[in-house]
Amino acid sequence: MSLLSVRNLQVLFAGEHGEFAAVDDVSFDLAPGEVLGIVGESGSGKSVTALSIMGLLPRPPARVARGSIVFEGEDLLRYGERDLRRIRGPGIGMIFQEPMTSLNPVFTIGDQLMETVRVHERAGQKRQRDRAVEMLDKVGIAGAERRLDDYPHQLSGGMRQRVMIAMALICNPRLLIADEPTTALDVTIQQQILELLLDLREEFRMAIMIITHNMGVVAETADRVIVMYAGRLVEQAPVDGLFARPAHPYTRGLLDSIPKLSDERERLKTIPGTLPNPASVPPGCRFEPRCAWRVGACAAAVPPLAAIAAGHDSACIRHRELPVQ
Repeated sequence: MSLLSVRNLQVLFAGEHGEFAAVDDVSFDLAPGEVLGIVGESGSGKSVTALSIMGLLPRPPARVARGSIVFEGEDLLRYGERDLRRIRGPGIGMIFQEPMTSLNPVFTIGDQLMETVRVHERAGQKRQRDRAVEMLDKVGIAGAERRLDDYPHQLSGGMRQRVMIAMALICNPRLLIADEPTTALDVTIQQQILELLLDLREEFRMAIMIITHNMGVVAETADRVIVMYAGRLVEQAPVDGLFARPAHPYTRGLLDSIPKLSDERERLKTIPGTLPNPASVPPGCRFEPRCAWRVGACAAAVPPLAAIAAGHDSACIRHRELPVQ
């Protein structure tokens, strides 16, 4: 049974010339204890998908036009704000992209951690403080008792990210959504954060959804991968299968752009062009204008996401013709 099941999700945003789809017909499942990577360029719809799951879309201008988001058997889209607050924390926790803007600068770290325990567990002051210290210890912050009285600006970027992880996990969620958890961190701290997430996954027996544009992060952490482009899901596969045999030109472009130690080229390989304007996407495959393998049929109709192997789906009509890497 799936812990989370998203079906045919479409999220519309109001623009100057009417509504446009930031997420369009996206479906996927997440099993208990699984680590799912969601990858794609900025503007692919990754964060909008996460915010839809959390019920945190800005309304207006956004609205869920259709679909379902079923968590532990309950469709979250049918929930009001009061019920969603009950799910956030004990059910689903989230680490946001930039901890400096997510943490309140006028409250101490301890105040913000203890508030989460107070709201969801209705615990007393001592229990709140003990739980906050315990979580800061778990995420590797030395001198946790003393750090409770620090403000966000007194911590380094890596420590702020650890505080965000502690805040997301303090109520033992069954699902953790990590939206670009290592952005703007140096390589050493990035590795520490990824290892910490995987260790905590084992300790808390939770599923993790990691949203990133970094294929290296996916290779290190994920069991399965979803690739999004311009609001649509274009490929999904087990991580080993995706890296061994990418079945969509966009996925191949993302992998080709990763620098390799054995590569003697003077310039890095890139994907030509840019993401389409979401208000005027191509009528067929949205990647078609940038694709080196496009044919006339690619522009005629939206290609369906079809199974090409066990657990491996692709939305490319020419996936069998792509050369093996």
